[in-house]
Amino acid sequence: MYFHTGKSTEKAGGSQSSRMTTIILASSSPRRRELLSQVGIPFEVVPGNIDEENAELAGTPEQKAEQLAYMKAAAVAARLKNGLVLGADTIVVCDDEIFGKPVSGEDARRMLKKLGGREHQVITGVALVDASSGRTRTAHEVTTVRFSVMTDREIDAYISSGEPFDKAGGYAIQGRAAIFVESLDGCYSNVVGLPLRRLYRMLKDFGVSVCE
Repeated sequence: MYFHTGKSTEKAGGSQSSRMTTIILASSSPRRRELLSQVGIPFEVVPGNIDEENAELAGTPEQKAEQLAYMKAAAVAARLKNGLVLGADTIVVCDDEIFGKPVSGEDARRMLKKLGGREHQVITGVALVDASSGRTRTAHEVTTVRFSVMTDREIDAYISSGEPFDKAGGYAIQGRAAIFVESLDGCYSNVVGLPLRRLYRMLKDFGVSVCE
């Protein structure tokens, strides 16, 4: 579960070997694990358990998503001596209202009724924290998604499937909710939970080689 950093260290006898970096996912999200595996990024999982509901956040939705991502990564990095810790947090924004994960069927219904027939933004904050040096970088990705109008029966059937309850905005674009999506402008993997192209560029800034 390591990456070449592209840097070399001198070994006894004068030979060269690349220093290795462990990637640690500070999340228990199965979607993020699947996305990292999809593009061949090896990783370890150490969930960053923080109290998101009571976290003191400030600024724009983009800044709040970055702050939560950093808090998750920093919480894990503080417990480790080495490794590059990846934190992420996804939110949905519609008419300046931030939708997290629905807490009940009624909450999911409220979100889906508001999203139906209009555009909303999916924002994922991403943070990388080097546990050994404390070096940090945060960024975010925004994708605009437009839903079709959904009938009450469609919404009820979707909620009955159980899919909305651990998803920001109450839906999974990679799941049954795909039939409600009319258009998407931006990064698809961002809507699933992790903007892979953004992450790739961030890893390169840390000297981590993903596909070279």
